[in-house]
Amino acid sequence: MANDLAHAAKELGIKYFLISYVDLFGALRAKLVPAAAISGMQKAGAGFAGFATWLDMTPADPDLFAVPDADSLIQLPWKPEIGWLASDLVMNDELVAQAPRNVLKTTIMGADSIGYQMKTGVECEFFLTNPDGTAISDGADNATKPCYDQSALMRRYEVIKEICDSMLALGWGPYQNDHEDANGQFEMNWDFDDALITADRHVFFKFMARSIAEKHGLRATFMPKPFIDLTGSGCHMHTSLWGADGSNLFEDEAGELGLSDIGYNFIGGLIHNAEALCAFTNPTVNSYKRINAPRTVSGATWSPSSVTYTGNNRTHMIRIPDAGRLELRLPDGAANPYLAPAAVLAAGLDGIQNQRDPGKRLDLNMYTDGHKVRGAKKLPLNLLDAIRALEKSSVLRNALGAPLIEGYTKLKTEEWNAYSRHLTQWERDNTLDI
Repeated sequence: MANDLAHAAKELGIKYFLISYVDLFGALRAKLVPAAAISGMQKAGAGFAGFATWLDMTPADPDLFAVPDADSLIQLPWKPEIGWLASDLVMNDELVAQAPRNVLKTTIMGADSIGYQMKTGVECEFFLTNPDGTAISDGADNATKPCYDQSALMRRYEVIKEICDSMLALGWGPYQNDHEDANGQFEMNWDFDDALITADRHVFFKFMARSIAEKHGLRATFMPKPFIDLTGSGCHMHTSLWGADGSNLFEDEAGELGLSDIGYNFIGGLIHNAEALCAFTNPTVNSYKRINAPRTVSGATWSPSSVTYTGNNRTHMIRIPDAGRLELRLPDGAANPYLAPAAVLAAGLDGIQNQRDPGKRLDLNMYTDGHKVRGAKKLPLNLLDAIRALEKSSVLRNALGAPLIEGYTKLKTEEWNAYSRHLTQWERDNTLDI
């Protein structure tokens, strides 16, 4: 913890600080501030023009200030003269209600007021590609089933090692790294923690992976589906609720699969709000090429298409892998690290407060027998459907705030409209002569 950033700079040898924030589209914005100026910035924040980033603002709005959270300080392992800081956005001396980190903190405070703390862990999947992103970086990585391929993993050892060494140095507790189900795809795991800590680390991990990949002449992309025939990149979120006494409120030895009634009600909330939740867990046009994908080269998409839950079975939207936690397999690599957990917490609390019954769990293979399920909701087919579901959701509007919902849906609708005006080669190939 570095309450005095100027003092921390002297102690740690930091010459510059990156005062950063994440906008509504998940883009990381920053200003590079010399250590000599950090005292003033710590008090007043670094100034930005909000309209210049993906926030629902206009050029007429006053300055937006990113006030750094000293507790979030991370010294760049690959460039230790720089310290990275997550920030809270302020305008006219008030917290900006649509700012993603502010939204998560407010949702966390609401949960805390009724005795709940959410802890999360994320499984960040990404591709290592050539610099322009048109192909995977390793031409020899061409197996039909490349998951856990030792040779392909070790050919990218220098990149993976540098990222993992960085997490070890930062004290995150990384515990495994692997080659994932798609050619050129990797996953790195670190210990779960409080939802805000995990979100800050998630933001930094993406920045770190991209930066280190660039050092090695490669590109790290978290795009959900960069290659249409390969498995997409998810960001599975492991979730549990904890009490003020430090007990895991999802754990119950007498409960089915070791999960408590609170845990099942939380699942009920996720199922009840799933369509609207997708606007945050699957926030891009490309996201729906992952969750509604046909079978891939490896034989499975490893992503859901229906709103169902199960035990230790990876073909459903929600999995209960162990007692005391659930895995939401819906989020993808584009998910906003702050808005996704905020929405998950809001949906889960709705389930608890309204004692929503998730129904009977399904243990069948959804990829082969999903057609036999009657009554299960389908996930949205595209971003527009998800945005419309979010607009109608009183649960998420009340929990996350109208400023966020209105600003987010406005900008995302504009994004959808921009995509819809794009003429694809498929349209030319299939309809030019109709």
